[in-house]
Amino acid sequence: MIARSKQLIILFDVDGTLTKSRNKIEQNMVDTLKQLCKLHYVGIVGGSDYQKIKDQVGQDVFEMVDFVFTENGLHSFKNGEHFHTQSLNKFVGENHLQKFINFTLLQLSQIQLPIKRGTFIEYRNGMINISPIGRNCSQQERDDFEQYDHQHQIRKQLIEKLENEFKELNFKYSIGGQISFDVFPKGWDKTYCLQFLDEFEKVYFFGDKTFEGGNDHEIYIHERTIGQQVNNPQETIKYLNELFLKN
Repeated sequence: MIARSKQLIILFDVDGTLTKSRNKIEQNMVDTLKQLCKLHYVGIVGGSDYQKIKDQVGQDVFEMVDFVFTENGLHSFKNGEHFHTQSLNKFVGENHLQKFINFTLLQLSQIQLPIKRGTFIEYRNGMINISPIGRNCSQQERDDFEQYDHQHQIRKQLIEKLENEFKELNFKYSIGGQISFDVFPKGWDKTYCLQFLDEFEKVYFFGDKTFEGGNDHEIYIHERTIGQQVNNPQETIKYLNELFLKN
């Protein structure tokens, strides 16, 4: 086996990069990552929690890559072993957290959409995920809301209200996926994981939501990374073949 150099590590977003949004990883991506891991160090960074990312990419990929940063690195794993944790409620405080959640629920109740489902706010260890339509919607309903949101800017308008109301909390708001946005302390975006990668000279990052306000933007433009924007998993495979898997 070829000895891998710590000259570089390749990091991947999950949704829209390794998988279709909220879908399980496909076999052609698993096969590509398997080849890549033989040649280079590889990591995954996603906003979802441990179980969701593990379910999405599969046990084999979770164990195959060198680093997995769930919730942007607030739960971090190296070679399958957990080595770092941080939490939102400890950092912000329960009183501030409840005020934020209560205000958000009030705003959500006043938004009129073609349809609404359930689970509008999901508390995670390091962030709050807010979905105007509700996370319990079907894939078709997700697709429809994404198009509706493009036209009516539902998420963007709600973010503006929250930013104005809670300036003192110094929160960052990041649109990701099709139906929701994430809220977390500034600095707790995907760049959070970079503090654990000092041993590598170069960090390549592949992501789809690299536009300003997207949840890949900060790490994509960070001085420590070489960013590669992709639109879907097929493009990820294409660029990996061109950049790293040439014969």
